[in-house]
Amino acid sequence: MPAKPDVVLHIEDVSIAGYAQPIMLRTYRCLGARMLPIVLYFHGGGFCAGSLCAADLAARAIATDTGAWVITVAYSLAPLFPFPAALEDGYLALLWAFANARGHGADKRRIGVAGHDAGGNVATGLASMARDRRLVTISAQALLAPLLDPGMTRFFFGGVQGTSDNDQRDLSKYARAYRAYLPNPLQRWHPYVAPLESHRLAGLPAAFIVTAELDPLRREAEEYAVALIAAGVPTEVVRHRTTTHDAMQSNPAVLADVAAFFTRRLARARPLRPAPQTGLSQY
Repeated sequence: MPAKPDVVLHIEDVSIAGYAQPIMLRTYRCLGARMLPIVLYFHGGGFCAGSLCAADLAARAIATDTGAWVITVAYSLAPLFPFPAALEDGYLALLWAFANARGHGADKRRIGVAGHDAGGNVATGLASMARDRRLVTISAQALLAPLLDPGMTRFFFGGVQGTSDNDQRDLSKYARAYRAYLPNPLQRWHPYVAPLESHRLAGLPAAFIVTAELDPLRREAEEYAVALIAAGVPTEVVRHRTTTHDAMQSNPAVLADVAAFFTRRLARARPLRPAPQTGLSQY
């Protein structure tokens, strides 16, 4: 999605202290704009790969089309840095954005999070973490083909002729990714990484979930949308037929939908009532 010709983005790399090591952030801001909403974006890569460069196209599109201050996060990768490193890196990036919003012409009362693939898992886990820790309010979350089911019980075999070799390769790929990120099997039910197993979805920010028709992870993302709706969370879900799981974060139609969602939600976001801190799960 090309940038609009009349929009000039200021792009800056920043190093901050992470959970286990220093991490890099890349920020995108429309020059001259003030009181911008804030969007943190998390790249895909199955918890073990991915980079700021992988998130660049999505970040540019969101910043250009919404006028938001977009921050992409180079969170720590497994297997060297397993759960909760990526999630805690995301939380530290959120605190950094909150603390530095005024100096970048941004409004710390209007914050959204987004992510693709493993980044979608980090984004919605961060939404739960922020709700529970009650220091920063997140008002909207956009999840692009997110990884949400570490137990791999909802894998969708979508081939027209039944289970295909590609299905089996995908199943093995995601199983390896989860083993690397969650070396302790008990972590696979933690609500911050397995939101479909959580009984505490109430109070999460409004959600926009994008799936692809032939994505083997389609079912878990769409079930998450149903669970959020049942918990009273304003939720939209869109299934795209013209893209794939891997291409989701560079698809122009998908990114336009995400930008439209953030424009609506962050333009009139209101603080959510924090959830009680009782009964929180530990790592």
